[in-house]
Amino acid sequence: MGFMLPSTESPRELARVLMARKDTIEAEINAQLSILKANSCDMMTPLVDPEGFPRADLDIYAIRSARARTISLRNDLKDVMNEIAKVLERIYDPSLVLPPPVETPSGSGAHTEGPLLPFAKVDGVAPESPAAEAGLRREDLIIKFGHLTKASFSASSLQPLAELVGNNENRELHVQILRDGQGLSLRLTPRKDWGGRGMLGCHIVPYHDTAS
Repeated sequence: MGFMLPSTESPRELARVLMARKDTIEAEINAQLSILKANSCDMMTPLVDPEGFPRADLDIYAIRSARARTISLRNDLKDVMNEIAKVLERIYDPSLVLPPPVETPSGSGAHTEGPLLPFAKVDGVAPESPAAEAGLRREDLIIKFGHLTKASFSASSLQPLAELVGNNENRELHVQILRDGQGLSLRLTPRKDWGGRGMLGCHIVPYHDTAS
């Protein structure tokens, strides 16, 4: 896409650079689309009349140039968004820092990774929402959401989950749940255009195991 990332910056600084690049690309896309709008057309408007001749009422050269530039910019934007996702994962993914091993109760010195524990519960799911399409149901217990696990939360707040969803619009997230004691793996794609509130269409609340 013709854009080089500074190699020595911190992940947060890289994120700021990429977000600025994204804003610049989006502004130029809007400028190109304004050229099309000024000619009363869009990316799909025919440029020839019913007899196959170029339309005399349109600036064909300007329209074709704007369309080609828009396509190129949209590809650049896609690349930048992918880079932003990677950098944000480096910022927010606690799994990139190896946790200390958990010693087994036997005292044998062997170490093992503990089981995933639920940290949130689905309290409601809207019909035809992204959550419903993914198969989430009320009372499902969430044990992993993207890269987030119980260890990702330090208080009775699901803010890291909200940030992850906000940063992954139209990108598939893997969600692991417990339903009636059985583990299930689902694929959930947050999006705003499903016709209801939020990007998931479900109500998720913190979960605390009172039996533990």
